[in-house]
Amino acid sequence: MRPPSTRRQFLASTGLTALAVTAGCVSSGSSDPATGGGTETETATATDTATPESTPESLEAWLDDANGYDGEARRFGPESRPTVMVGEETDGGLAFDPPVIEVPPMTLVRWDWTGHGGQQNVVALDGTFDSGRTNAQSGTGYRYFFEETGEHRYVSEPHRDGGMKGAVIVKEPPSSGNSAVDEWLAAASNFDGTIADRTDTDTATVTVGAEGNGGRFAFDPPALRISTGATVRWDWTGDGGPHNIVSRGDGPLDTELVVDEGSAYEHTFEETGTYLYSCKPHESLGMRGAIVVE
Repeated sequence: MRPPSTRRQFLASTGLTALAVTAGCVSSGSSDPATGGGTETETATATDTATPESTPESLEAWLDDANGYDGEARRFGPESRPTVMVGEETDGGLAFDPPVIEVPPMTLVRWDWTGHGGQQNVVALDGTFDSGRTNAQSGTGYRYFFEETGEHRYVSEPHRDGGMKGAVIVKEPPSSGNSAVDEWLAAASNFDGTIADRTDTDTATVTVGAEGNGGRFAFDPPALRISTGATVRWDWTGDGGPHNIVSRGDGPLDTELVVDEGSAYEHTFEETGTYLYSCKPHESLGMRGAIVVE
């Protein structure tokens, strides 16, 4: 167990919020018979009914009219089980939610039908995966296992012209060389493998509620390197709802949920080590941080 801090200060108020994600293997089918649906069926591989087509334009240009897309991919770390909702209703029309996901190789992705908007399917433009015939039933599910890196654009064929587009980006997670940090922050969209070096100062600042992870759900910078005896100060922006700071495991960080702009929390790190933490309500979204003390 790490010793308590020599200096600790907290100013704030309270609140709450939460989110979670699930998934599934290559399959297509529908809901539990008990709810009035059919049964899900498994297939050994994705069907090859889709006709591959040329996609010369950039991914961002292609996604320009994708409903629900805000310009940021939702990132998932190793051993995650991402789920994409099919037929989510948005101001622009029906959408995949999230429209764009970034996953590491060897990840199983699941698509679940909401039942909104009539007949839909999931078809990759490069022919990699295809859920088969369209379905309008809530609870329908399709799963595909992504083994190798690549970029896969896909559509719901009946609603393609209306902007129902998505993409799966399969790439290796960012690497800083610190395996504990890399594994913990693999799901944080604003982590690019950089650990910000603050070893030359006695005080370092982290913004709470910075842009990232599909909203104001990030710590900035997500990873810091400091020297022993240095103090880290977390400053709340007031954006993204209530946030807190809680150590992973038995670490020293533990605050209340805070929403007010200008709230702050400080901790002085006296012992070397890698300290991992998160905002508990938004941890599954990727709101995570790390402090490396040298």
